[in-house]
Amino acid sequence: MHRAAEAVFLLSVTFVAYTLAGYPIALALTALLHSRPVVRRYEPKSVTILLPVRNGERWLRTKLESLFALRYPPELVQILVISDGSTDSTDDLAREYAACRRIEFLRVEGGGKAVALNAGLERAEGEILFLTDVRQQLDPDSLKNLVACFADPSVGVASGELVIREGRTHEEASVGLYWKYEKWLRKRESRIHSVMGATGCIYAIRRALATPLPPGTLVDDMFLPLAAFFKGYRVILDDSAKAFDYPTALDSEFRRKVRTQAGVYQIIGLFPRLLTPRNRMWLAFISHKLGRLLMPFALLLAAVTSFALSQPWRTAALATQAVFYGVAVLDAWIPDRFMFKSVSAAIRGFAVLMAAAFCAALILLGPSDNLWKETTVRSTHPTADG
Repeated sequence: MHRAAEAVFLLSVTFVAYTLAGYPIALALTALLHSRPVVRRYEPKSVTILLPVRNGERWLRTKLESLFALRYPPELVQILVISDGSTDSTDDLAREYAACRRIEFLRVEGGGKAVALNAGLERAEGEILFLTDVRQQLDPDSLKNLVACFADPSVGVASGELVIREGRTHEEASVGLYWKYEKWLRKRESRIHSVMGATGCIYAIRRALATPLPPGTLVDDMFLPLAAFFKGYRVILDDSAKAFDYPTALDSEFRRKVRTQAGVYQIIGLFPRLLTPRNRMWLAFISHKLGRLLMPFALLLAAVTSFALSQPWRTAALATQAVFYGVAVLDAWIPDRFMFKSVSAAIRGFAVLMAAAFCAALILLGPSDNLWKETTVRSTHPTADG
């Protein structure tokens, strides 16, 4: 009994260690030895900007001004604002801009983000599609830098980098820390060949490669890039194209991660080749994306089998986990000024992300269109999510 429990416990812990540290180390070494550069050369192309919005009245004006400030030939840009059943003043604001500025307004009756994007795809005229969300501000050179990536004929999708501004609290800082870790992985996957998805608020795709999204698709920033990837093109990350956002509160980040992780389950069903060697980046997908989905179950398995370990390992394993999860629970009551707060906030952030990955397996039982919700940011700056 003890030996079986010890074997399962060790396998579970090893899996978690590999996902968090082993894979990043192997990825860094591979990227160092087998880097595949991208040819970047700016050649202006016609672009359609797709901006899907649901109840974005607080942020739409600022976002549109950000789009107008892009350093890109305006005669080559078509801007489509697609309202997904908005019930606030989003539609009125978009029509106001459409009457006097170079944008087009579309409305769909609340079918979800996938339906909104499909409506935009039907109207898109540009050679390149630029997809963005209503909350994040864009660097003026972001579109120009992404378009430059398409001088390389192997590139089908070019993703920009989301920069999370410094948080005012340790809780917000823990969310920003996770995103820095995620970007580090994506940059090295891009150097090898491709990332398995784009940054949803800032990415571009060749119009000829964009296919309609299945209704209810939760992660367009994985579906569209992977559709191009399986046609033989690269999906790359260009960190010179930047969008800026403020950190989110953990409760809002939990809901966002449930949605995106549930979307990965959807994507596996749509692209089962992701799990086979027919996928050129299959090891990256299994280690990075699938590993994140399975990690909470490995942690749960480690916790359960800890009770069946022989002494003194049982006491050590249970005590370690009790302290770790205890700190995660108590973090909400630890004042921000305490020196230990940075550690406890990081532990709590990790626990929240694991809980989100666990819940993602269950959320697919409900209607997926209900998951496209506003993301709350703890900043007085007028920002929002698309």
